[in-house]
Amino acid sequence: MDIHTVKTKGFYKLSWVQRVGFGSGDLAQNLIYQTVAQYLLIFYTNVFGLPAAQAAVMFLVVRLVDVLWDPMVGAFVDKRSPKLGKYRAYLVLGGIPLTAFAILCFWNGFSGSLLYAYVTYVGLSLCYTLVNVPYGALNASLTRDTDEITKLTSTRMFLANLGGLAVAYGIPTIVQYFSPDGKMNSSHAGNAWFITMTIYALAGLLLLVFCYTQTKERVVMEEDKTSEVKASDLWVEFVRNRPLRVLAFFFITAFAMMAIGNSAGSYYMIYNVQAPEWLPYFAALGSIPAFIFMPMVPAIKRWIGKKQMFYVFLSIAILGMAMLYVISVIPALRTQIWLVLAAQFVKSTGIIVATGYMWALVPEVISYGEHTTGRRISGIVNALTGIFFKAGMALGGVVPGFVLAFSGFDEKNAVSQSAFAQQGILLLVCVIPAALLVLSIFIISKYELDDKRIDVINREIEDRG
Repeated sequence: MDIHTVKTKGFYKLSWVQRVGFGSGDLAQNLIYQTVAQYLLIFYTNVFGLPAAQAAVMFLVVRLVDVLWDPMVGAFVDKRSPKLGKYRAYLVLGGIPLTAFAILCFWNGFSGSLLYAYVTYVGLSLCYTLVNVPYGALNASLTRDTDEITKLTSTRMFLANLGGLAVAYGIPTIVQYFSPDGKMNSSHAGNAWFITMTIYALAGLLLLVFCYTQTKERVVMEEDKTSEVKASDLWVEFVRNRPLRVLAFFFITAFAMMAIGNSAGSYYMIYNVQAPEWLPYFAALGSIPAFIFMPMVPAIKRWIGKKQMFYVFLSIAILGMAMLYVISVIPALRTQIWLVLAAQFVKSTGIIVATGYMWALVPEVISYGEHTTGRRISGIVNALTGIFFKAGMALGGVVPGFVLAFSGFDEKNAVSQSAFAQQGILLLVCVIPAALLVLSIFIISKYELDDKRIDVINREIEDRG
């Protein structure tokens, strides 16, 4: 018997090919998302020619648009069942325009045009939602088995971080290679960014197609109930689903922490450490721990439990940020690149495991809602988590932009910055993210669905049918 047909009333087992196929969708999206999160701000300020404050406001405006758009997409995908697949169809239908807008965002043809930046970035964000919300819902539609979802999430996060590594190390390396002056943060690097993003976006599209071919929805809402779904269900579900509220607030703090730290990382290595040649290695260490620890997540979770795993790894991330701060304020230590890289490794280890496993909680809160209401509105729930993680992304653009503007960052200087500007960058890399991690620990302590309870919930749902 083919392994993907082995089941007990919705508790499907998946083959490794199917797990890798599903995870390739996150790998594809990270080739775009991580590039935007880590490098779009520095592209706008140093290459495209936008003032940091204008870029910050734009990041905020785009996220406000998402607040309206995401629930519309969630309701849309829950109500419909396209022939190409209820959720997976959008990997292709949304993936094609997403690829186009990703390339256009990093085109310098209208250098300095705020209107062009708005049109392309808004377009990118709308298309990203059209892919990401159904993709998130696809996770919950593959199986109800919590152990299988843990394996699926571990595979997904392993591949997502492979995409993060490709972005962290590959983007600056390729841009510097194609740039006439060998710099990624100069006004001459426009064509280099365009070529690099074209390569990455097209690779992402091929991976989305592969994800489409290897997945199939099996745990979905009955068609006679889909017509009842509406965008307002998002807020209704948010109010009555307490585990969803906890997870949503965890998302916003976690993604804000990551986005702020990631967007400031390039500035940190260029201007604080003054070692731009080490930026690819520093950025790569943001993903490398995933290849060591994500395969261990199922065993770690069984050993210490779900919530304890969050506490341990969020604390490790805080320790890494504290190390990075101490190293950065002592000139004799800051010149020791290996210490900077070691601190980055510790920080990234904690972040990767904690923020990677949080995606395994999404199917749980979907099942909790289904158990309470009788409706499995996966698209709506993923739209809500999408709003909150994009709010975190918005902070990743807004906060750094305003902090840089306040600290007197000079976007025209590709070599050095004032001591006050360097302090602003350090605040973004260590202090603000650490404060958000402390808040994240408090939030996740309120999450109430352990594995035993969610298994009981899932079996009761299946027994109803």
